Amino acid sequence: MKIKSAKKYLLGMIVLPALFSGTVLAHETYADHDHDHDSTALKPEAYGVDESGQVVRNATGLCWRTGYWTPAMAIHECDPDLIKKPEKVVVAPPPEPEPVPVAPPEKITFSADALFDFDSAKLKPNGIQALDDFANRLRNIQYDLIIAVGYADRIGSDEYNKALSVRRAESVKEYLVSSRGIDPNRVFTDGKGEANPVTGDSCKGDRRTKALIDCLEPDRRVEIEVAGTRSR
Repeated sequence: MKIKSAKKYLLGMIVLPALFSGTVLAHETYADHDHDHDSTALKPEAYGVDESGQVVRNATGLCWRTGYWTPAMAIHECDPDLIKKPEKVVVAPPPEPEPVPVAPPEKITFSADALFDFDSAKLKPNGIQALDDFANRLRNIQYDLIIAVGYADRIGSDEYNKALSVRRAESVKEYLVSSRGIDPNRVFTDGKGEANPVTGDSCKGDRRTKALIDCLEPDRRVEIEVAGTRSR
């Protein structure tokens, strides 16, 4: 009898833990299910969704917004106008090339006494060297035209001085064209005679004396004007 009682006692010990174990497992499963359900319920949803997870729409096709909805929670599917569009990158056009600056006409004045002997239109060696230096400077200029204008002093008649000033301007052009290869169509000449004197009325007297000739030296000149664009 004692042996049977012991067997019954052991059997009870085996069954009871099993029953309690099942109860605990069932409780844990139920607790986990409730926890998941509570998390879903507490998660704020901006839009109502159906069982398949699709956004619910009303009869007009608009998405149903929940009480949690704010503009910051908008989605493109329902509120595309509220979605911040990426800023359009504006690419600036390349800068236009700078226009080539047009240089103002460049005027160079040569003393007629440095280019010619007194009362002569034939170039002297020093005059040839001065025109060579001038022609070398033209290498850096995209010129359109060259204007050579001769002047004379007031000694002599107006007609003679006018003709002398023209011959001197023509001598300058002839040398630049024949010896320096400048296009003759780009060189213009003129003679002003005794007009526009540089000395004004500072030189006194009318007699052809050495003193008067020396005083009027600045009036005997050839001005060369170059119009074009200086290259960089």
